[in-house]
Amino acid sequence: MQSSRREELASLAPGLVVVAVAVAASTLASEVLGVSALVAGVLLGAIAANVGVLGERVGPGVKFAAKHLLRAGIVLLGLRLSFDEVRALGWQGVLGVVIVLLFTFFGVQLLARVMGLSQGLGLLVATGYSICGASAVAAMAPLSTADEEETAYAIGLVTLFGSLSILTLPFIGHALGLSDETFGTWVGAGVHDVGQVTATASAYSAAALAPATLVKLTRVALLAPMVFGVGVARRRRLAAAASDRGAPADGVDVPDVHVPLVPLFVVGFLAMICLRATGWLSADALVLAKDAETLLLTAGMFGLGAGVRIDRLRRLGGRPMLLGVISWVIVAGGALVMAVVVT
Repeated sequence: MQSSRREELASLAPGLVVVAVAVAASTLASEVLGVSALVAGVLLGAIAANVGVLGERVGPGVKFAAKHLLRAGIVLLGLRLSFDEVRALGWQGVLGVVIVLLFTFFGVQLLARVMGLSQGLGLLVATGYSICGASAVAAMAPLSTADEEETAYAIGLVTLFGSLSILTLPFIGHALGLSDETFGTWVGAGVHDVGQVTATASAYSAAALAPATLVKLTRVALLAPMVFGVGVARRRRLAAAASDRGAPADGVDVPDVHVPLVPLFVVGFLAMICLRATGWLSADALVLAKDAETLLLTAGMFGLGAGVRIDRLRRLGGRPMLLGVISWVIVAGGALVMAVVVT
């Protein structure tokens, strides 16, 4: 047991060293150029991945950063928030999030069907855009008819356009004169991955981060019921098809998909909000936690940027890319309308 654990740690070490160097470089860029360290991290990751700097040995460590370090940073982000801010979202905000999510989920699938793309690819892109990016795609993949290439393409699309949001939405927000609350709500409802939401909001202003995170985590919490609903619908379709063929419905094989009702890192995030509310933590402790949060999120964003592979996006041709572009515009537009209305 200990031997396997040591082997696992050894496999992570090269990638984590690269991630540490990238975090240092991103922090330096933040200090010298005045850009967000998170933005610098995702750009550095994308560049490194596509010029061939990242080899196979560093892959496990970089993926560990993209998933686990990123989520650890989100957990610490909870220490920035208070219950007053959580209550500020209100029922109007929750209703708005649900409306945008459903509009995106069904609208993107309809668009994919009109464009002649496969049902499986449409489902995965719709899931990633509407809920929480690559992790939502991975959760929905077993219930889709998409092959491995289509799954990779869907992940590439949500990673690419979520990363582009970091660079473009702050400029649009400033051009429109959006308040911090409105921009944060817009980003939380319209950007795909949790880390991308964090980076986009922080690139706009520190005050935009709280509403962005609250709205985004509301979307994340809807992943489980969405996957469950798709699973039920698919089981009914398969049962109906089997019945038409004269096969017993009990013999229908439906894959098991185990998705927690609330992802663990969301529980941790909420726990940190509760801890902040106790008043037990000193100002110095909160500053230290904020610094650790920034480092962890920057590490995660580097790993996330490393997932953007241009060659992977080329393989399925232009129509899926067009689907990604149009869906990105639709999601951003619908989320902006919602944000303006509820704030």
